[in-house]
Amino acid sequence: MRWRLPVRRVTGDTTSGTIENIVAVEDQNIRALVPLPNFDQRTPHYRLLKFTYEADQDLYRCPQGQLLLRSHRKNSEGTVVYRADPTECNACPIKAACTSSDHGRAVHRSFYTDYLERVRGYHATAAFTRAMNKRRVWVEPLFGEAKEWHGLGRFRRRGLWQVNVEALVIATGQNLKRLLRKRGWRRRPWPNGAPETAPAGRRPLDLPRFWPSFV
Repeated sequence: MRWRLPVRRVTGDTTSGTIENIVAVEDQNIRALVPLPNFDQRTPHYRLLKFTYEADQDLYRCPQGQLLLRSHRKNSEGTVVYRADPTECNACPIKAACTSSDHGRAVHRSFYTDYLERVRGYHATAAFTRAMNKRRVWVEPLFGEAKEWHGLGRFRRRGLWQVNVEALVIATGQNLKRLLRKRGWRRRPWPNGAPETAPAGRRPLDLPRFWPSFV
């Protein structure tokens, strides 16, 4: 980093709050102040939050008090599967609200649940509230401007290097607009007017020889 300042917090939107990003950031002792997507199972039945995890026995307990024991790992999904006894599930009076399977209700626990719980704990802190407020005021308007006025809704180039260049060019255009607004967007003291005609106390703006077409 240019200024060699220690990074203590990272802020992003829900799209940035993936498990991969959270793990990578937290492993570097940086707080991931990001909203969490809905990692819960997408099902019309009871969600995972309805079930209580008992860490000492490594099992879940359903709303009716029945146990879901550890069944197997799904390495491709990064989860551990816990399943209830089919006999108890099929006889349960609220089975229709819990599962449509005759093989017992199953829930999935992420390998990285501890990371997610840590980040969820940040949501109740003042630092998280401040970070979200700053992002809403400082960052989101710039993203919206870049998409609506500078075509950043979709990159025209392909490849990481070219995408980075395109994003930097657009960001440069946004910065130039703000500089001109502060230093004389409407007065244009140079080259239309002599440098010495600039308002008192304001230095004349040295514009580039070729005016950027994206401004």
